[in-house]
Amino acid sequence: MKVLVAGGTGFIGTNLCAELVERGHDVTALSRTPDDDVRDGVELAVGDVTAYDSIVDTVADHDKVVNLVALSPLYQAPDNAQERVHLGGTENLVRAAEAGDVDRLVQISALGADPNSEIDHIRAKGRAERVVRESSLDWTIFRPSVVFGDGAEFLEFTTQVTTPYVTGLPGGGRTRFQPIWVGDLVTVLAGALESDDHIGAVYEVAGPQVVTLADATELAYEAEDKPVSILPVPMALAKIGLAAVGPVPFVPFGPDQARSLEIDNTVGENDVSAFGLDEDDLTTLRTYLGADSN
Repeated sequence: MKVLVAGGTGFIGTNLCAELVERGHDVTALSRTPDDDVRDGVELAVGDVTAYDSIVDTVADHDKVVNLVALSPLYQAPDNAQERVHLGGTENLVRAAEAGDVDRLVQISALGADPNSEIDHIRAKGRAERVVRESSLDWTIFRPSVVFGDGAEFLEFTTQVTTPYVTGLPGGGRTRFQPIWVGDLVTVLAGALESDDHIGAVYEVAGPQVVTLADATELAYEAEDKPVSILPVPMALAKIGLAAVGPVPFVPFGPDQARSLEIDNTVGENDVSAFGLDEDDLTTLRTYLGADSN
């Protein structure tokens, strides 16, 4: 099986490429940057999903395509960037895959994806899903909760916008997440590529535990043997950017991120079971951070 992983040099992409190579597949990582490093056994192709002509030939040379290209929902993006990358990029990948007779497209979306959402990231993801569903391709869509692991943004962002000992969080950090370890996620994604049983399905996947943003902050600092006390920052203040709040360094944080923190990032039913996994077998955030041994 020849698999093209769009965004294959990113955090999830590098892990997925490694998993697919280990399973014996021919893997190409599509990247905008020609000097990106790739792991052993992975080919590198240069192309930008927002520029159709730069990807069409590469896409046609593969059996299956995984779309991992994404802008982080944790940081403010330039105007229209979410639509250009998530919607426009998906439109180009779908068009190229249809032209190249690609067997399967696996689309990585987001929990709560909704083409009518007031949140830019969620709206763009929802519109991209619609493009995939309306295509002539065999497709599978995944909506994961936040993903953690070496090089992940979630924990990096948590420590960027907080301080040890005493820190502020919007709403006291009550937003709930169900973080999934990248090693568990790529096992599921690879399984979807290898079986026709998942064609036309939308899967919501998450880790084994629900944690609040405050929990994640406390775990991150506990792993560093540092205490932290959480002070609530009113959501109304978060919505105007929080840049002016003295002791809280929310420099990358904007109104869109504040709106996101009013919505829990959890699943009603964890679809990892569709891939033979049990939640009890998944890695928890606490275990990953080594907080169990502290």
